[in-house]
Amino acid sequence: MIIPSSPRHWAALLLASLLAAAAHADDAAPRTVPDTLAQRIASCTACHGEHGEGTPDSGFFPRLAGKPADYLARQLRYFQQGLRKYGPMEYTARPLSDAYMHEIAEYFAAQQVPYTRSPAPKVSDALLARGEALTVHGDPERKIPACAACHGSQLTGVEPSTPGLVGLPYDYVSSQLGSWRTGTRAAAAPDCMATIANRLTPADITAVSAWLASRELPADMHAQPAGSVQPPLQCGVLDATAATTRAGDGA
Repeated sequence: MIIPSSPRHWAALLLASLLAAAAHADDAAPRTVPDTLAQRIASCTACHGEHGEGTPDSGFFPRLAGKPADYLARQLRYFQQGLRKYGPMEYTARPLSDAYMHEIAEYFAAQQVPYTRSPAPKVSDALLARGEALTVHGDPERKIPACAACHGSQLTGVEPSTPGLVGLPYDYVSSQLGSWRTGTRAAAAPDCMATIANRLTPADITAVSAWLASRELPADMHAQPAGSVQPPLQCGVLDATAATTRAGDGA
């Protein structure tokens, strides 16, 4: 080690030490996280994509972008209330105020980003035909209404509160229909989706989910206007004054 032999050398060494200490203090100082909605919803976008576009490759995390805000806010409340069961979402929603849930919902509802198709399962043509029949026409003999009867003629949803079904991953759709059958997903009584799901067989669920995942996306992916659909079943998510303008719960 070289020992400084003059006051100038000592001064230079002291200055260098002070600068190093200051730099270290800057590094150790707490960093300010931007207080923006984008930063605050990082736990949402980590799974659902930066703009809520979903993560099709995962086969599970659904698209949030462009879905009706009322629907998105209601699903957050359902996770908060335990009507929907999924640990990470229940934990995320638990501390949120109603106003904050609506703010998050409005953000994702306003996002207009391209759709990306999810991988479709390899199933028989007969099963796909069965899925199309159930989705478009239902099965009147078994009192199963068509998916299109609530979710719109192009299955893009209905304002202000019914989600679209097109563009959702096969695994997600089939798991949600299964969740209604097992009671791990629920809505306000009478729960019309639980009623419908329990009228479907496991093969029906596979057929509907596969056909939805395989369907070509329509040119216009926007939800239909409010009042353009009359739900075929009574749904608890509809109040008496909105029954003619809102469709039911869904994916």
